[in-house]
Amino acid sequence: MMGAGKSSVGRCLHRRTAWALLDTDEVVASKFGISIPEIFAEHGEKKFRQAETEALRSLPATEQTVIVTGGGIVLREENIEILKRLGAIVWLDGDEETLFARASRKQNRPLLQTKNVRKAFSRIFDARRALYANIADIRVDTSVLTDEEVAVAILAKRRRVNSKPEPTIPAKAS
Repeated sequence: MMGAGKSSVGRCLHRRTAWALLDTDEVVASKFGISIPEIFAEHGEKKFRQAETEALRSLPATEQTVIVTGGGIVLREENIEILKRLGAIVWLDGDEETLFARASRKQNRPLLQTKNVRKAFSRIFDARRALYANIADIRVDTSVLTDEEVAVAILAKRRRVNSKPEPTIPAKAS
């Protein structure tokens, strides 16, 4: 969700792990040669979402990479399938008030360019929350943590997820 700290936490994870860092918004903006708000204004959300999917499709699954996505990436089933193939999906969660306070500080959020910013945010928050919950392998509440603390929590949870023993398949009796 916007305001959760995806970009900042992504940079922290990159510094801590030396994994490659890729931000799908940056890839899309680079492709168009203009900012995300300009893409929305000139081409619309549909064109942006198509470019976002193309950016995901182009990612190699061969190296450790921190992939920072926009909050709306979950709106397309194809994106979810691609993300699952690429690795663990981390949901940076937070209480609505905190996320709204953070998100509304920036005036460059296309989906919040409306008369009633609070209502628009709540609508988006409510619509996406279940989607995030359904696909996340790891959830971290960012409401009261620094970006560095969130990065540490993600790495710790990732180790626990990766160290779970494989399920035992009972042998058939002959």
